[in-house]
Amino acid sequence: MKDGIGIFLWKLSVGLYLLANGALALFVKKGLGIGKSSDFEIMLKSFNFNNDTIKVFVVIFGVIAFVAGVCIILEMLGIDSISFLLQLIFIVAIIWAVYIIVGLISWIIDGFDNFWPVLQRLAVHTMVFSSLLVASGKGSR
Repeated sequence: MKDGIGIFLWKLSVGLYLLANGALALFVKKGLGIGKSSDFEIMLKSFNFNNDTIKVFVVIFGVIAFVAGVCIILEMLGIDSISFLLQLIFIVAIIWAVYIIVGLISWIIDGFDNFWPVLQRLAVHTMVFSSLLVASGKGSR
């Protein structure tokens, strides 16, 4: 373990979160399984896209998240010789930053309704974003 236990657990949790989000986006169908949506589907519904467009983007983001989760776990295990690994994690961080900004804009437009639940989600997504930056090598000294 090249990092401390805190960084190790931080990266592990984000890697697992991305794997789960990717799996939800790719494999869970409505009415089957646990019936949960991926964060990507929830985000895209706020843009009022039609269902077919949402499905295409959910699959694209799901693949990116799943691969990024695998990459973060590989990086944690010291397998960082894959040339695109850190760039892919950084791309997912950029997507997550856009997600946070869109969430903030919709929160402001809604007049700060549901303050505490929205603040909780914002905090979680900010933790994911910061973890992605750290895993990509862009968020550390």
